[in-house]
Amino acid sequence: MLRRPLPVAVIAALTLGLAGTSATAQAPSPTPTVSAPSGLDSLQLPNFDRLDPSPNPVKLTEAPRDLNVTYSYNGQNHTLQDFLNRDAQGLVVLDGDKIVKEWYAAGYNKDSLFQSWSMAKSYTSVAIGIAIGEGKIASIDDTVGKYIPELAKTAYGDITIRNLLRMASGIEWTEAIDDIPMHVLASLGLTTTLDWAKGRKKAVPQGTQFNYTSMNTAVLALILARATGTPYYKYVQQKLWDPAGMASTAFIGNDSHGNALGYCCYYARDRDFARFGKLMLDDGKVDGRQVVPHDWVTLSTAPAGNVPQYGLSWWIDGPDAFYASGLAGQNIYVDRKNRVVIVKSTLLAIDEGEAMPAYRAIAAEVARTR
Repeated sequence: MLRRPLPVAVIAALTLGLAGTSATAQAPSPTPTVSAPSGLDSLQLPNFDRLDPSPNPVKLTEAPRDLNVTYSYNGQNHTLQDFLNRDAQGLVVLDGDKIVKEWYAAGYNKDSLFQSWSMAKSYTSVAIGIAIGEGKIASIDDTVGKYIPELAKTAYGDITIRNLLRMASGIEWTEAIDDIPMHVLASLGLTTTLDWAKGRKKAVPQGTQFNYTSMNTAVLALILARATGTPYYKYVQQKLWDPAGMASTAFIGNDSHGNALGYCCYYARDRDFARFGKLMLDDGKVDGRQVVPHDWVTLSTAPAGNVPQYGLSWWIDGPDAFYASGLAGQNIYVDRKNRVVIVKSTLLAIDEGEAMPAYRAIAAEVARTR
C-alpha cells in the first residue's frame, strides 16, 4: 500500500501535539487540555483557526450492538478488540445515523480532540469541489498561476489543480524529508506556505508520476482562499462545517501568516470525523440538501490515474470503499457496499496494513447484524 512515510511524526509532534486531548489526556502545546467541552467555545490557539459548531448539527443516535468481528492478517486471526488494543485511541462506527460501536482508550472519550494529520487533505479536496460547484474555480484543469500570480513563474505555475489533487504535480519532493522543515517552520510561523512553494523545483513532467507531496495540498489551500476571496477556514466553516452539520468546535492549523496548512492538522472529535464520512457516503447530501456536488464525490473517490489506490486526495480500497488517511493510522473509512463509516484515531499504529482487513470485517459485520 502506498502510504505517507512515518518519520515525519517525530518532529511534527513537537510542534502540533499528539493525537488527542481531553480532560485527562494531556498533549504538548499548542494543543491544550480542556476541563470541559464548553471550554472550547472561547478557546484561542496560536497557529490555529477555530471552527464553530453548526447551528444545525446532524444527530447521531447511540445504538450500540455486539459486533463479532474477526479477520485474518499476515496468516493470523484477530478480533476487533485485538485491533483496538494495538492500534487505536478512538473508534466510531456508523450504520446510517446510528453509532453502533464507540470505543476510547484510557484517558480519551467522545469529547477528546484528535489530530487529523493528512486526513485534512480529503477535507481540502471536498472544499475545492464545492468551490468548483459554485463557479469560484472555473475548472479542475486550471493552473496554479491563474489563481496565485506569485507562483505563475515558478515550478508550480503551470501545474493543474487536478494534478495537485492526485499527487502528480511532478514537483521534486520526498515526503519523509521535505515535509519536515516545511511543517515545522510553517507551524512556528517562521515561513509561509506560499514562500515554501516558490522554492520548489520540477522533477518530472506533471501528470506522469504519483508522488505523495504535502506541498501540493498547501498550494490547493492557497488556491481556495484566492479563488473564493475567503480565508480557508472561513470557507470551510461556511460551505462545509455548517451545512454538513458538524456538532462541535474544531481547529485548523495555519502558518501564522494567514494561510491554512491544508495538508494537515484538523483537531476534531471522532464523531465529527464520522459525520464527514457520512456526508461522503450520502453522496454529498445532508437532509436532502446537496452540500458537496454529487459529481465531485464520484470523481474524487475514484482512481485518478497513475496508481489505482488514489483518487483526488482520497485513498481507494477496491471498487466499494474509500478513505481519508492520516499519519500513523488516522482514518475515515467509507464502505459504500455495506453503507458503513468507520473512524479510527491513534497515536501510532504498529502496522498500518492491518487496518484495511479490520475495516472490511467491521463493515461486513455491521451489515450482517443490521
